[in-house]
Amino acid sequence: MGRPMKIEPHLTVEEIKEKLHTTDVERQRGKWLVIYNALVDPRPAETIALHTATSLWFVYHTVSDYNRLGAASIEEDGRGGRHHAYLTEAEEAAVLESVRAQAEAGEVVTTHIIKQAFEQRVGHNVHPDTITKFLHRHNWDKQMPRRQHPKSDPAMQGE
Repeated sequence: MGRPMKIEPHLTVEEIKEKLHTTDVERQRGKWLVIYNALVDPRPAETIALHTATSLWFVYHTVSDYNRLGAASIEEDGRGGRHHAYLTEAEEAAVLESVRAQAEAGEVVTTHIIKQAFEQRVGHNVHPDTITKFLHRHNWDKQMPRRQHPKSDPAMQGE
């Protein structure tokens, strides 16, 4: 067996119990349960994982985060979100507003023009797929005029 888990005394046992009983989020409840077990009855991580029905990885990371950051590490959920985005959603909307004026004036706005505006805002080149996903995220469709109307009559046009 391993060494017993050590918990920094950021909160008292009563405060942890209160958090355990009042939280609505299941993931946070599991984290508080791990912290409570490690604080009240210090045991190896394997035993805590077995008794709390969580993985060994979950126990190690929960205890490590709690020891480093305190209760805030449990109450904020770091999953999801735009962690690797070039721009915030508001900045992206501003890029589209800059080209929307051209589109409303009747000019043809291509993805190449949008890509140039985006790259100018970001300050470096981006992959074309970035622009495709960017336009999709803001509900911009690829619209272009037809070359020829399907009901057009070439003989009538010649006259």
